[in-house]
Amino acid sequence: MKQVFLIHAHKDLVQLNALLARLSDPDFVLYVHLDRKWRLDPAQVDPRARQIQPRRDVRWGSFSQVSATLASLRQVLAGESVFDKLLFLSAQDYPVLSNSALKDALAMLAGRELIDTVAIGPQGWPAEYRYQYFYREGSALLVRAACALANRCLRASGRTRRFPSGLQPYGGSTWWALSRPCLVHLLERVDAQPGLARFFRTVLCPDELFFQTLVMASPFAPRVLPRNYRYVQWPAGAARNPQVLVEADCARIRASGAHFCRKLEGVKSAGLRARLDACAGLVRDVG
Repeated sequence: MKQVFLIHAHKDLVQLNALLARLSDPDFVLYVHLDRKWRLDPAQVDPRARQIQPRRDVRWGSFSQVSATLASLRQVLAGESVFDKLLFLSAQDYPVLSNSALKDALAMLAGRELIDTVAIGPQGWPAEYRYQYFYREGSALLVRAACALANRCLRASGRTRRFPSGLQPYGGSTWWALSRPCLVHLLERVDAQPGLARFFRTVLCPDELFFQTLVMASPFAPRVLPRNYRYVQWPAGAARNPQVLVEADCARIRASGAHFCRKLEGVKSAGLRARLDACAGLVRDVG
């Protein structure tokens, strides 16, 4: 069965092209969105990837991450009428499995939606603050000042914003693998209920809530396996970004059962890529 990979990239051509080369396979279709801020000639990207147009400016923590993903999904669905899953990757991801082993692993998970989901609330992930107040990360100073003023008014009155009616908030990792029918349903709901996008425009890091919430409110919820099969290593303490993986991490990565690991960088992670390739039987072991 054909699988589609949607890769969002904002830096590091070496890592991006290494990922694309590794995923080159007759049964895999590759799409790439290049962040508009990245001053890169698109001609330098591996031509086996189809590029999402137009390029969008994506800002950390803002709705631009969700809107760029939705626009990418629309282009993919328009171009690909049949596929099993769309795997949403960062360009700083890298496969742990060979392509043939990845195909087998995905075949065993056919009929499941692979998305990290946890209920938000006192008994789950205590991240209610992300939607209870107004945020516009990456916006103009005046917009952020207006949000700050609105939040002061909410706190002074002892009130908070409510989540959209009828929806239970869920959160989890930005990166997932969803079936074509599930994605079609999500886009139809977004189009039918424009108020959802309006609400999430003022949520903090909505890319970690938007898709989880809509999938769990959909007919596809019973198919959800709340695991995205990604290995991520977080530094000790309150860190915003995952640790960059290197060759010394290879044994832990391979023992994790993950399909992909992140995050990797072009030069710093060169030894890890070589080791993972060797373990997948693609090249002679690097020693």
